[in-house]
Amino acid sequence: MLLNLIYITGICTYALSLLFYISDCISRNPVAKRIGTGLLAITALFQFAGIGIRAMEGGHFHLPVFTLFDFLFLLTFFITLTSIVLTYIKRSEFVALLVNLIGFTIMLVNRLWFTTSDNALYSWETEHRLLLVHIALASISFAALTLGAVLAAIYMFLHWKLKTKRWNDTVRRLPSLEKLDLYSYKALITGTSILVTSLLMAGLSVAVAGRWSLFLDIKVLSTLVALAMYIIYFVKRRIRKGTGREAAAWALIGYGFIILNFFLNSWSAFHSWSGV
Repeated sequence: MLLNLIYITGICTYALSLLFYISDCISRNPVAKRIGTGLLAITALFQFAGIGIRAMEGGHFHLPVFTLFDFLFLLTFFITLTSIVLTYIKRSEFVALLVNLIGFTIMLVNRLWFTTSDNALYSWETEHRLLLVHIALASISFAALTLGAVLAAIYMFLHWKLKTKRWNDTVRRLPSLEKLDLYSYKALITGTSILVTSLLMAGLSVAVAGRWSLFLDIKVLSTLVALAMYIIYFVKRRIRKGTGREAAAWALIGYGFIILNFFLNSWSAFHSWSGV
């Protein structure tokens, strides 16, 4: 009951924070921005408290990552922290708003669709620590890749605005195309690096368990496809082939595969989260 109260209160606080962020984006309002940031910090505290309660359930400490509910809860916590950092970066209001919208949506969907039951990976007792590292790193990676995708989407929006010569206050409040491209690249390379490390931990856990057939699991294959999209993105940047707009498009395609990959959990023997 306490976890449920914390989660619902966190959602309400998150929603109020979004309203102030939207108000600041519509019309410059430093007061609204400060209030929104304060509410976002309170939301992060509620999320941290919820994670703490889940970690202490059962009378002993454990990192709560073995259910889809916990994974998404941890992901929204990292997204919230990312948003708070973004608030203190110049011309990042719209980036913070979009990242917050994604985080709020994930938190709301998690509350409506999933529960703290269905511990799909609990049977992996021997590989417990490896899986803890794998899933924790995966949640951090997804947060970084989400930020990179948001920056790429804003890059395409700003590129279209500048190309059609549609200047307005929104355009003036956005970072330059060069900065958006650079920040997106840094977020994506950070997220991809962490994702590779996470996958290595997962592969090691499979090897330790001797479940070699799982390397042909649809989840593993789809993850490799998603990773290949990002590798293509980095290769194209490295050889300076293509425009910034094309690079942003590849970043969004890669993120699309990450989202598709997430929904393949139901058909995977490795991540058989059902969400019931």
